[in-house]
Amino acid sequence: MTTAALIVAAGRGTRAGGTLPKQWQSVAGAPVARWTLQAFAHLDRVVLVIHPDDRALALSAAQGMDVTLVDGADNRARSVLHGLQALATDPPDLVLIHDVARPCISAACIAAVIGALRDSPGAAPALPVTDALWTGAEGRVTGTRDRTGLYRAQTPQGFRFAEILAAHRTHPGNAADDVEVARAAGLDVAIVPGEERNLKITGPRDFARAAELLEPQMDIRLGNGFDVHAFEEGDAVILCGVRVPHDHALKGHSDADVGMHAVTDALYGALAMGDIGRHFPPSDPQWKGAASEIFLRHACDLARTTGFEISNVDVTLICERPKIGPHADAMMQKMSEIMQVSPDRVSVKATTSERLGFTGREEGIAAIATATLVKP
Repeated sequence: MTTAALIVAAGRGTRAGGTLPKQWQSVAGAPVARWTLQAFAHLDRVVLVIHPDDRALALSAAQGMDVTLVDGADNRARSVLHGLQALATDPPDLVLIHDVARPCISAACIAAVIGALRDSPGAAPALPVTDALWTGAEGRVTGTRDRTGLYRAQTPQGFRFAEILAAHRTHPGNAADDVEVARAAGLDVAIVPGEERNLKITGPRDFARAAELLEPQMDIRLGNGFDVHAFEEGDAVILCGVRVPHDHALKGHSDADVGMHAVTDALYGALAMGDIGRHFPPSDPQWKGAASEIFLRHACDLARTTGFEISNVDVTLICERPKIGPHADAMMQKMSEIMQVSPDRVSVKATTSERLGFTGREEGIAAIATATLVKP
């Protein structure tokens, strides 16, 4: 089953202000029309109905996309008919008719309209009216109206192609929208849930609202890591890349840097990519005694190759001894060098467990870490 989009862009949009019709004005770095076209680019065909004077603007907005340009008419209904007749040379099964000034339409809403056309010749998104309704004159309230059963209509309004083409060909014109045309021809139209984000740019303030919705949203990921290593015979421990003299060492397959391991696992966790054991199995002898910075660099590289930057990491070492405070600055500096971030984005601190548990009995050291990744 083939589906076409018919984007209506022949209006002049004077209420929006500016020197150009609103569909050619920029929002979030691109013309309004381009955002709208991109939302429907996954469909089988896209037709953009334009004012004849706007062809150069339309070609620019549609650059790189497979879009057919069709000249519109003196009102919306006739412009839609022009677009439908252009599609009729190779008719699709379904057509979605959408106002170009609704650039924030979501893929989910488009899919819902298409899905509803399995059981109905027409379907359109709408939001129920929730505010009280008044009538008024000369700045004063003159009465109220019942809002029961009232909806705020949106687009795209979808139809089985042959039926909406026939409806438009017999309609006298000047309809408010395509649902009115369809209902005049006796077609049932299903209501699917609309979206507040599917706003129609009408006045100057609407550009700012649309920009907030269209500008790429920052992707922020948080991960946590926890690690434990027991003490064994030795004269120093490696913590966050720094050798700290002590009357024991830490036992582990690698260099047992419990702090660096916790941070590494926090980074993997933020990426939803498992833990150190998945990437560097302890069953593999090549990692016996390996420096933990190998693991940390790998996690940092993974983050960056997937488009993230490391915003900050915070690690807490839990032990009675050795004392961490005298070495904390060196640890933060070392970690920042390995991770290639500024030192003020790395926090290393310590606490005790008040002589409770295995750390309180000085049987080992634990570490807990949090990492924040940001994709602009």
